[in-house]
Amino acid sequence: MKLGYTIVYVPDVAQSLSFFERAFGLSRRFLHEAGDYGELDTGDTTLAFASLALAQMNFPAGFVAASASARPLGFELALVTPHVAEAHAKALAAGATELNPPEAKPWGQTVSHVRCPDGTLVELCSPIGG
Repeated sequence: MKLGYTIVYVPDVAQSLSFFERAFGLSRRFLHEAGDYGELDTGDTTLAFASLALAQMNFPAGFVAASASARPLGFELALVTPHVAEAHAKALAAGATELNPPEAKPWGQTVSHVRCPDGTLVELCSPIGG
């Protein structure tokens, strides 16, 4: 078994894709013509966004939308870069909210956290050991 997809349910798929393109320099793989599903080109594991309407279809008993939560949900997307401070500043300029500024960790990584306009929690981190 291997991890194939991470799907984040968001209010507006196209807006989330555009934000991730501007803030993190990721490329759009595609956006479905209905606008309810889209993917970014992120390597072996796909980062995808799906609409809240699809979430309601998949989870009729309810779910917690990151965009509706005052606090970040208990998971994050980690994006690895050797230039954490620059990536952090670019994300803030694109509209992210700072949760933790870049900080050197005892194990050698530099790590920061931002929250995207759609509520997604993103960790920006240097490679481990780098």
